[in-house]
Amino acid sequence: MLEDMNAATIRPNRESSQDVLSWREEQLRAAGYTREDAVRLSERTDVDLHLATDLLRNGCATDTALRILL
Repeated sequence: MLEDMNAATIRPNRESSQDVLSWREEQLRAAGYTREDAVRLSERTDVDLHLATDLLRNGCATDTALRILL
């Protein structure tokens, strides 16, 4: 019953959002992005995480991957 929920119930909290960003950054670093690039990509919710990691894992150069993603 969605109408019974208040707005605070359905809004993600700031802590869980930060956890998601941290996890995305960790995955991007593990794939081979620099910390700086991983942070930049993790903050962009329009960047597909699987595509970003697959590009590097399949031999794409980081600079080229960033041009594709951004």
